[in-house]
Amino acid sequence: MSFDLVLFGGTGDLAWRKLMPALFQAFRHGSLPEGGRIIGVARDDLSDDQYRELIQSRFEAVEGSKRPSTDEFKKFASMLYFLRMDLSKTEDYARLAALLETRNADSVVMYVATAPTLFIQVVEQIAAAGLNTPRTRVVLEKPLGHDLASNRSINDAVRKVLTEQQVFRIDHYLGKPSVQNLFAMRFGNALFEPIWRREHIANIQITIAEDLGVEKRGAFYDQTGALRDMVQNHALQLVCAIAMEPPINAHADALRDEKLKVLRSLKPWTPETLNLHAIRGQYTAGTAYGERVKGYLEEPGIDPQSRTETFVALRAEIANWRWAGVPFYIRTGKRLASRDARIEINFRPTPHAIFRAAAGAVNKLVINLQPKDGLELHLLAQAQNNRKRSSNPDAAQPLASVQLDLDFDKRFGSERVGAYERLLLDVIDGRLNLFVRSDEQEEAWRWVEPLIDSWSGDGFPRPYAAGTWGPSASSAMIARDGFAWSEEQ
Repeated sequence: MSFDLVLFGGTGDLAWRKLMPALFQAFRHGSLPEGGRIIGVARDDLSDDQYRELIQSRFEAVEGSKRPSTDEFKKFASMLYFLRMDLSKTEDYARLAALLETRNADSVVMYVATAPTLFIQVVEQIAAAGLNTPRTRVVLEKPLGHDLASNRSINDAVRKVLTEQQVFRIDHYLGKPSVQNLFAMRFGNALFEPIWRREHIANIQITIAEDLGVEKRGAFYDQTGALRDMVQNHALQLVCAIAMEPPINAHADALRDEKLKVLRSLKPWTPETLNLHAIRGQYTAGTAYGERVKGYLEEPGIDPQSRTETFVALRAEIANWRWAGVPFYIRTGKRLASRDARIEINFRPTPHAIFRAAAGAVNKLVINLQPKDGLELHLLAQAQNNRKRSSNPDAAQPLASVQLDLDFDKRFGSERVGAYERLLLDVIDGRLNLFVRSDEQEEAWRWVEPLIDSWSGDGFPRPYAAGTWGPSASSAMIARDGFAWSEEQ
């Protein structure tokens, strides 16, 4: 199958940091269809060869094992082309149309890796140039808007020129192998389904922690913040994967219908819950990697009076029969103690305890997303050791936690593919299962909008030192329910 992939923003950060390495890995694995073209589009004045040299230089920053050899890049570079375009000029889209007509590929992917403010303009120009054919697929990066109104505005503009089946709203967390295995674990096995409900689960914790600061994204991040950057999309998609009902089949709309039900079932915010169950923070100077690092307000591109949050901790509930009363704790932030993304399903204790358990020993299932990729099932067992025996004949040694560890990287090795690699191949093939539908996005924005409105008023985020796990109010929030974040147990 022939394809043309047009990469708007072809010289931007996302293109060289994520998309080009993913496309190269697909090429290396032999899964990228032969005879394809990857056309970078930007305002830079570059020839095809200069663009190839630029991309090759960017690969120097890629992890060693994923870096192409000279011969590999030469073969991959034969797919790379460049077209200078001003995205506001109709005549430049006509030039793009003429270039695409030279091949008439089976599928044409328009990947809009630009600022969200340009989405409507690009989509309308694509239509005006006659590029919205049945072969066309448009990929839209997050964040899709900055609130509910702007999200609707973008989606309304897209609907005027494209069908829903042509639009691929990307959330790369859905492409992670561990998230795919969460779906497989839930809906491909009978083991957990009987206990995957309120009667057996005490709480669910979702952590998406980054140890880095804003790096070179300061100007963008200061207009976005952790709530828009991570919670509205990644975190809520993980909530859906955990809480959704089994779909009737594996088709895209069946999956997305069930996710939509979860988002519609999230308890709306009230003034009381906004005060008790929503914590925002902003990192100050601290220690990371054993070195002193700057606070957020000292980072390049940041307004010294900024109230943008770099940390969010929330307590959510899903108002349906399966999950009523089970707290879902969501936590994400920058400059935290480690880079760690995981989901923890904490099960209720036995209804009548005849054994003593060591402190912190609980039944739980941990889905590791990054940097480790796999599942951990924590069980309680009795260790037989040579400690002094109790004089009480009825006394037993306390139960200790043991775990079954499924390391997917070790088990599947080179068969595994990265999130963007998987998603890009799905776009080329036209598979929508791992992409977000417009009504899902709107429901997610509707749920977070009271937080946006509340935090846009007076007041500042709570400070926390870089290299810690966020403001102490986050621990206090979960402690009110009698629970603790995993590192505090």
